[in-house]
Amino acid sequence: MDPRELKQGIAELYDQSSGVWEDIWGVHMHHGFYNPDDQVSGSGSDHRAAQIRMIEEALRFTGISEDPEKGPKTVVDVGCGIGGSSRYIARKYGAKCQGITLSPFQAQRANALAATEGLADKVSFQVADALEQPFPDGQFDLVWSMESGEHMPDKRKFVGELARVAAPGATIVIVTWCHRVLGPSEESLQPWEMKHLKKICDAYYLPDWCSTADYVNLLESHSLQDIKTADWSQYVAPFWPAVIRSALTWKGLTSLLRSGMKTIRGALVMPLMIEGYRKGLIKFAIITCRKPE
Repeated sequence: MDPRELKQGIAELYDQSSGVWEDIWGVHMHHGFYNPDDQVSGSGSDHRAAQIRMIEEALRFTGISEDPEKGPKTVVDVGCGIGGSSRYIARKYGAKCQGITLSPFQAQRANALAATEGLADKVSFQVADALEQPFPDGQFDLVWSMESGEHMPDKRKFVGELARVAAPGATIVIVTWCHRVLGPSEESLQPWEMKHLKKICDAYYLPDWCSTADYVNLLESHSLQDIKTADWSQYVAPFWPAVIRSALTWKGLTSLLRSGMKTIRGALVMPLMIEGYRKGLIKFAIITCRKPE
């Protein structure tokens, strides 16, 4: 897909679907983090709590202090959705957060929610491209990307921009969908795997996927330090079945029908996400590192 066409598709997808998502699932537009053995109820409050836990677990994994005095003070939220992570981190640490998204609807809604919650002096959101961020070098002590990396057509440039806007000593957090790491004798995924991912790409406006190992190589190429990764697939397993259940309620179905074909097409491939996780093809990854002082 042409990069301009991809950007336009992403913007339109989220312009159309973000209101539906917020109405049913709330302000956090990402997976929840669950205990693998827990019985997960269908209640929305359980899933919203799991989404907040995802933010907390990501912060904990990076080793960021719980102490507001020692936490981040300047944050960029790359692919910010409607600003859920930014507002949460701003409240937790008293940090100033700037979010960027390709979706005008998301930026407008995120700013409106910040004003409603009394955080307009702490957080702000704008339409901008993660591959050409509108910020000077070395500005942020936390660079946060919660489930936006999968939309980036040029992963090298994406990682380069995350590193560029990070201040010396800053933490970079990438939580993203990846494909499995290739075996030593493999040059590519199997044909059925590529076909499976292509169906998801077409619905969600995703470019080619990469693996956690690919991200590590890119981070190492920028001399980033303390690189850590984990596969959290088992902790997000209840998420997609729950999204499907919510889509099949009367409220979900009527909202989907009102939101347009892009959102409907996205809903129809949700079972492919579940199958991809089950077969070990899709991995939910967290990758963190530090920029040298």
